Amino acid sequence: MEPTREAHATLVDLLDRVLDKGLVIEADIVISLAGVPLLGISLRAALAGMETMLKYGLMKDLDKQIRMSAQSELPLNRVEDESAALLPLAEKGMR
Repeated sequence: MEPTREAHATLVDLLDRVLDKGLVIEADIVISLAGVPLLGISLRAALAGMETMLKYGLMKDLDKQIRMSAQSELPLNRVEDESAALLPLAEKGMR
């Protein structure tokens, strides 16, 4: 299999590929003054769609917490009949 290159790739194509395959950025930054290192920063960032993250074992705990909290929330009370919802307003003289 040989790599292919599309001549007309768009930003949407790039975003779709990043979310599907994932992107990891690692950076080590050292801030120094007069040759003396003062601050060291090590960064690692992962950007991918949720399905890709879960596939590689990232953010499983967060996904589990979000799903559990969504299931525990009470469903919204929806009024089936609009006239029943307007009855309290009509009794107060508001329409």
